[in-house]
Amino acid sequence: MRIAYLDCSTGISGDMTLGALLDAGVDVGIVRRGIDSLGIKGVRLSVKEVVKGGFRATKVDVEHPEQHAHRHLSDVRKLMDVADITDAQRELAFRIFTAVAQAESTVHGMPIDKVHFHEVGAIDSIVDILGAAIGFDLLGVDELVCSPLPPGRGQIRIDHGICTVPAPGTAELLKGMPLVDVPVDAELTTPTGAAIVKVLADRFGPLPAMTIEQIGYGAGTKDFPNRANLLRLIVGTATVSSNSDVVMLLETNLDDVSAEIIGHTKQKLLDAGALDVYSTAVQMKKDRPGVILSVITHPADADAVEALMFAETGTFGIRKQPIERSVRSRAAHTVETCWGPVAGKLGWRGVEDQVFTPEFEDCARVANQLGLPLREVFRAALAAFTPTLQSDTPATHAHDHDGGHSHDHDHDHDGGHSHDHDHDHDSSHHHDHG
Repeated sequence: MRIAYLDCSTGISGDMTLGALLDAGVDVGIVRRGIDSLGIKGVRLSVKEVVKGGFRATKVDVEHPEQHAHRHLSDVRKLMDVADITDAQRELAFRIFTAVAQAESTVHGMPIDKVHFHEVGAIDSIVDILGAAIGFDLLGVDELVCSPLPPGRGQIRIDHGICTVPAPGTAELLKGMPLVDVPVDAELTTPTGAAIVKVLADRFGPLPAMTIEQIGYGAGTKDFPNRANLLRLIVGTATVSSNSDVVMLLETNLDDVSAEIIGHTKQKLLDAGALDVYSTAVQMKKDRPGVILSVITHPADADAVEALMFAETGTFGIRKQPIERSVRSRAAHTVETCWGPVAGKLGWRGVEDQVFTPEFEDCARVANQLGLPLREVFRAALAAFTPTLQSDTPATHAHDHDGGHSHDHDHDHDGGHSHDHDHDHDSSHHHDHG
């Protein structure tokens, strides 16, 4: 599995992201052609090698004529629609802009289509976001992991006056993301940087186990004492076999929640995309009986699952960890019994014989319609299946990973703008950090 890691030790902005992508080997010619196809006169992408804190990096600047227009989301959509880029790149760029618009809509209390972008609607920010979307598409990773984000410290001037870092729009975008304090009096993570992470990051944490293939450094503009102002992008291959994947395990101990609430929470978690939810009886402190509520989910769904666990249980803490699981490849399959068709699931691994598990709901349907014991229908469905070797099974069925939530429980538990942008950290104020 191809994986990328964003090391945001001094924050992240649009220009730093694009610089790191280009430094990691993304074709600057393709990025430039995409930017040129926007048809904005006088825009030029400047790419140069610089030294920051003693380390070589790529610095990106957007040269453009003076502008005064503030754009709405619809204006940005029109620009993206005329660009000569792939549909995937266009969709990704617009998702990033939409994330910013949603944050501004919440902060200012207005409909999303009425929000007008300040800095993020400026030409340099449009170029940064489009360039980042093209770059990540060309990078072609299966998973993006991000370090905790440092918002920075101090106060900054935005379009609405002076405010504390992070600015309101940035703070809204940072909801659900792990933050870390870096003692630098500057805005380190900008709205564009936060939006890129919000849309693209699959999970947060330390550098994952991987074989490194490429490393890119994107330079900011400001110079900080005792630290290099750089965004580092590490790209490589994770050692996960074709019959394995990485999931997130989230757990919390509960001793003050009723069984009804736990049952309700389990169902809501499954509806939210959790792969599996289960509870284990434990004896907790002060000799109280309690339960451990455990949830297995895809990394991309971990934040939503965690928020739901907090909201429904009132817990004060959730443990979470990425875990690798070994899985059987899977495919839907129907057998013919003497009582008619019964749906189920095939499973196989390597060249071993297939196994078949009837679906509970389908067996119950047949049993209820004909007044039969459920166990007889289940046994008949098993007897009707003829196993074959994996090589006879279409490869296109591999790895649905319980996405259909049949829950037959084979459980994989294991455990006033200047716009000169000498920084391009794009918020509703001039930026000189990144």
